[in-house]
This record gives sequence, C-alpha cells and structure tokens, in this order.
Amino acid sequence: MPRRLRFSADPWSVGAIVIAFLVLLPIVSVVVIALNPVQNVWPHLISTTLPRYLGNTVILMVSVAALAAAMGTGAAWLVVMYRFPLSRVLEWLLLLPLAIPAYVGAYALVDFLEYAGPVQVALRELFGWADAQAYWFPEIRSRPAAVLVLAVALFPYVYLLSRAAFREQSGGVYEVAQALGAGPLGRFLRVGLPLARPAIAAGSAIVMMETVNDFGVVDYFAVQTLTTGIFSVWLQGGNVGGAAQIAMVILVLILSLVALEKLSRRRMRFFNPSRHSRPIAPTRLTGGARWLAMLACAIPFLLGFVLPVGVIASHALQASDGWLVPGLVQALGNTLLVGGLAALGTVAAALFLVYGVRLSHHALPRLLLPVTTLGYAAPGAVLAVGLLIPMASMDNALADIVERLTGADIGLVMTGSAFAVIYAYSVRFFAIAQGAADSAMGRITPSLPMAARSLGRTARGTLTSVYLPLIRGSVGTALLLVFVDCVKELPATLLLRPFGFNTLSTRVYEKASLENLGDASPAALLVIGVGMVAVLLLARANR
Repeated sequence: MPRRLRFSADPWSVGAIVIAFLVLLPIVSVVVIALNPVQNVWPHLISTTLPRYLGNTVILMVSVAALAAAMGTGAAWLVVMYRFPLSRVLEWLLLLPLAIPAYVGAYALVDFLEYAGPVQVALRELFGWADAQAYWFPEIRSRPAAVLVLAVALFPYVYLLSRAAFREQSGGVYEVAQALGAGPLGRFLRVGLPLARPAIAAGSAIVMMETVNDFGVVDYFAVQTLTTGIFSVWLQGGNVGGAAQIAMVILVLILSLVALEKLSRRRMRFFNPSRHSRPIAPTRLTGGARWLAMLACAIPFLLGFVLPVGVIASHALQASDGWLVPGLVQALGNTLLVGGLAALGTVAAALFLVYGVRLSHHALPRLLLPVTTLGYAAPGAVLAVGLLIPMASMDNALADIVERLTGADIGLVMTGSAFAVIYAYSVRFFAIAQGAADSAMGRITPSLPMAARSLGRTARGTLTSVYLPLIRGSVGTALLLVFVDCVKELPATLLLRPFGFNTLSTRVYEKASLENLGDASPAALLVIGVGMVAVLLLARANR
C-alpha cells in the first residue's frame, strides 16, 4: 500500500498524534486568542499594569531561585560531604517541604508573625510594649516575605537534584584538590559546584517555573505578578483577550528561561573520570562546625515544614468541629473525583502515546513526543485561558446541535462540569506520566516484546501481557505523583471549576482569604497528608 494510506491505517500513530494534539491545544489556543483578541488592550496593558506585573514576576523568579539554590545546594553539599549530628536524618527530612503547598506556608507564616500572632504577642509581653507604635516589626505581607515562603517551599527541587549530582562525583577528584592545597570552601567552589552546575541549573529552572505558576502566595501577600494579572484582567475586567495576551507573555518568559538555561551550558561537558571511581568518603565534623552544619540544614526544614504544619495543626485542634462540616466532606469527595480521574486519564494517555511512538515508523509522532512536555512549563492560569474559550465554543455548538435534533437543552456539558478541570490537570501534569512511562518502557529488553510478537501477540496484546506487568510499579508511581499534584493545583482549579464546586485547595484558599484559618486548617492538613505520601515515595526511590 502507499505510505500515506499505511499511515492513515495505523491506529497507534493516529492515536499518538491525537493525544499530542489534545495536550498542545491549550497552549496553541492561548497564542491564537492573544494574537486575535476581540478587544485589543495590549497598548493599555503596556502603558499601565504590564511593566509592574512583569517586573514583580522577574524579581520574584530570580530572588526565589537564588535563595532556593543557596539553601538546596548548601544543604546537599553538607549532607553528602560531611557527617554531623542528625545528618542522616536531615538528609531525608529536607525533602518534606515538598509536601507543603506554598500557599499553605504563606497562611501559616502570616498567622505566626502578624500583630496578633504568638511572636509579636510574646515580644510585647516581654518588653512591655503597649501597641505596634512602640516598636518596629518587618512587614509580613510583602514581596520579601513571598520570596521567603516560596523559597522554603521549593528548595527541595534543587536539593534533590544537586544531592544526586554530588553523590555521583568521584572521591578521588576531591582528594587531588585537597592535595593541591584547596580547603573546604575551595573544593566546593572550584570542584563540587562546577561539576554539579547542570543539576543546580535544572532545579533552579523548576523553581522559577513553579514561582511563575504560583497564585496563592502572591495573591495573599498582595504582590502583583503576571499570574495575578490574568485573574484581574479576566475576572475583574472581563477581557479574555487581555488575559490571553498576559498568558502569552508568561509562555514567552518560560520558554526563554528554558532556552537560556540550555544555551548557557551548550558547550559544557561533564564526565566521570573513571568507570570504577571511588565514592565520596564523608568527613566527620568536630567542634562548633558540626553544630553550624546541623543548624544550616535544620533551618530550611523548620521554616518549610515544621512551622506550617505546627500552625495549621494547632488551628485544626482548636476548631475540631471543622472536620465534620459538610463543605469539607464535599471538597474531599470532589478532590478525590477530579484528581483520580485526571491521574487515570493522564497515565493511560501517556502509556498510549509512548507505546504508539515506539510502534510508529513515522517521524511526526516522534517529533511531537518531547513537545508534549510543554504543558508542565505552562502555569495553570495560562492553561485555563487556553482551555475555557475553545471548550465554551464547542459546548455551545454541541448544545445547539442536540437542541435542533431532539429539542432538549443539555446545557454546558464540558465547561459546566468538572471536565475542564480534569482536562487542565491532565495537560499540566502530562509530562510526569509521560516521563515515567517512557523511562519504564525503555528499561525493558527489546527481545521480550519481539518474542511476544513472534508468538502471535498483537500490539495490544504485547502491551497488556508484556509491558504492563513489568512496569506496573512505575505506572503506580506516576498515578500517585499526578494525583498529588492535582490535589495541590490552585490557579487552574479556581478559573475552571463549575459554580459551587470546591476542592481541598480551593477551600483552603477561600477560607484563608477570609482570614478564617480555623476552617481552612482541616482541608490544609488533608492536602499536606496527601503530599506526604508522594514525598515518602520519592524518598524511597532515591535511597
């Protein structure tokens, strides 16, 4: 048969292309809407709010990445290279801040440090100050506070990657550096840091992308960023085109960040000096240095995990009746529903895409495979803009067709239900499932599926009888990680949820925005508990 007809008859290739198209649809839609707005407010945005949004976003990105890189890299260097009190325990405790959504950390920090919080109350009682006019205290709801909260919530991304990079380095390199007169600081700056730079850069890039995606922290601290600009222009100004134009600025910013990171190390190569290189032998610290090292590793853990959990747990204990309110039970059920369906759909689509690309003999599916990871770089608010408009048009067209044929008004099937939220989750976290499926299938010896096909198994039979039994652990991990990220996702849920539809994350946001941390704390603890499962799984995989 002609090549064109064979391609059209290949269901795996066609299915892979369709899945890639569905994943890329929101991003393409944002660009189309931004370039063809109904009402062009671009000149107004440039002359008024856009410079402020962009300036705050860039400052926040750079500041959070720098602080998170300093904490993550420093902690990783200490736990790998040295032994000090609690070093082995802190090596795993430093992963726990990943379980805390940044917006929960923001609510806890404000509650702990505000005028009526325990810190300022204790200061007034200790020094006899009558009111706030008698002393100076840093402004809590400010950009520096937002930088601190985001950094202590996101530094584990840098810590995890840089720790792995330090552990893979050869101990002989450091012995040679020490023999040449390099001290501890010199070995770090001239040997360890340059060799770990790709991992640190990758972790910092993830931190920057998560900073741009954040809405809860910057909204609570009144820091106007590009993400808050989307909410303001869309929900308050009623201008979808303007929101899409701001969303396109975010996309350009993220893509520029990724390209700059790759460009900065395009000519750099890193190799192990020997196949059988000696592992690093940690040095046991003595005297005051061991306590300083322990303190340096403990501070990020205390700020990123102990403080939020302690504040939220104390409120949950004081308002114990908040666990039984109907709103919490309904939000929990909605979270399990949309998170579970999104995880199942995302992992199933990723398996189909990866397997279809492996079976396909055409170039297009292979070219589309890496492009589908762009969804993870796109913030939730950007995906919401790109999803709602085309889905609303399809909803209205479908309702009109059904009404003409049957006379029944079915309403808005997709945008009037949780379907849009599930779709946004799937696009946002498709890269996680795709990466897990691709790496798991890549570890299977090619002779096994070839043997199955030679014994008469179809492509589908080979997938179900050979691949899935061998990769079920990776599939389960991907399901859990996607589900956990869906539970914590806030911006896309706020913009796409139906009226009156709450998840745990939106309930925490709504209650905390009303300064009602007592009612927000049970939902926040449930979100933290779900995040803890993923962190424990991650720690187990990185032992």
